[in-house]
Amino acid sequence: MRRAGLVSILARFLTSVHEEILLYTLGTIDECSSQRNYQLDIQSEAMIGDMVRFLSIENPLLKKHCASAIYKCAEDDKTRRLVREFGGLEPLLGLISDENNHEDKALLSAATGAVWKSAKCLDNVRKLDQLDVINILVQLLKDEDEQVLKNVAGALAECAKLPHNRENICKSGGIKALVGLLTLTNKELLENVTKVLGECANEMECMTKIEELDGVRLIWSLLKNKSTKVQASAAWALVPCIQNSTDCGEMVRSLVGGLELIVSLLKSKDKYVLASVCAALAHIAQDRDNLAVITDHGVVPLLCSLVNAEEDNLREHLALAIAHCCKWGNNCFEFGRLGAVAPLVTYMSSQEPRVHRSTALALNNISQDPFNCVTLHHSGVVPFLLQTISSSNESLQDASAGCLSNIRKLALAVDHLSRL
Repeated sequence: MRRAGLVSILARFLTSVHEEILLYTLGTIDECSSQRNYQLDIQSEAMIGDMVRFLSIENPLLKKHCASAIYKCAEDDKTRRLVREFGGLEPLLGLISDENNHEDKALLSAATGAVWKSAKCLDNVRKLDQLDVINILVQLLKDEDEQVLKNVAGALAECAKLPHNRENICKSGGIKALVGLLTLTNKELLENVTKVLGECANEMECMTKIEELDGVRLIWSLLKNKSTKVQASAAWALVPCIQNSTDCGEMVRSLVGGLELIVSLLKSKDKYVLASVCAALAHIAQDRDNLAVITDHGVVPLLCSLVNAEEDNLREHLALAIAHCCKWGNNCFEFGRLGAVAPLVTYMSSQEPRVHRSTALALNNISQDPFNCVTLHHSGVVPFLLQTISSSNESLQDASAGCLSNIRKLALAVDHLSRL
């Protein structure tokens, strides 16, 4: 149908004055818009402006089809921009704030979904802020429809990327409502709720509220969820929770079986789960007592089993976890014995500066062991470090200099002994 020119015909039908023709036309567009090729055609035929215009008419079924099509098409950044430029954010907010629409779950779900996807553009979030979007969304967290709740949580997660919106979520009672949703079972809803709480945990006031409501324990329990997306989202949410807790070491230890659970997730086959768990472990390991516990649970060999990863996101957080796990007992020696040193050197050839920073820190800490220094030198780390030592990033400079210094000290010691 698409090759036969269906989309162009549908675009012409949108100019009809007959509501019945519009209804069937928009229903067809709604069904087709879930496919990527149709989404691009809808853009090129300038149909977004028409759909925005129909959001303000009386017929609720027409509005539902328009909002649903926008929801599907707004996966694309250009569509999100067009929705804002055609003035679509105002009627969408009007639909979800109108209590008369709250009983029509299909319309409410479509409209909240369109707001969520539109909010993936920060310019749209700034526009939504002017329309009091946070208070409207927080009020909708009382809804019982899980599809609506999923969309509302998704929209809040995007809005919470701006610091002032995190404060607004907290002040409007959103933290309590969100923590309450952590006991539900809908996987897509849990994924979005943990994303919001993870963003909010970057603000101390929000973090305090999350702790008071036992939110950290509930988020941690989601690491047992069968969905890898929920596991990854929960682990990412734990990173700022651990970082900003008033007593992160004690909080983590108070979660019975929590450390064993998160270490066991290093056996996951999902790269997103692995990256998020490594990020969380990097912060957990900064408390010596917790580092001792995760060492007993076998964190070192599990981290070593991942060192041949090729994804930069996983490499960044894996290197950081290794860096912080070096600071207990003979972990530093064990990383060398289990063959983690040479693969880490290859991370320095990445094009991502963030991978260089975490890897240089890991290499600096690993080079505290003389046997590792020998491996580092033989693996050709020195030319990389001579490049990164001139970086404008101070932490990368320091780590690179530290590693070079350790290698140099060993070389001088060997030279001195050979002269005796």
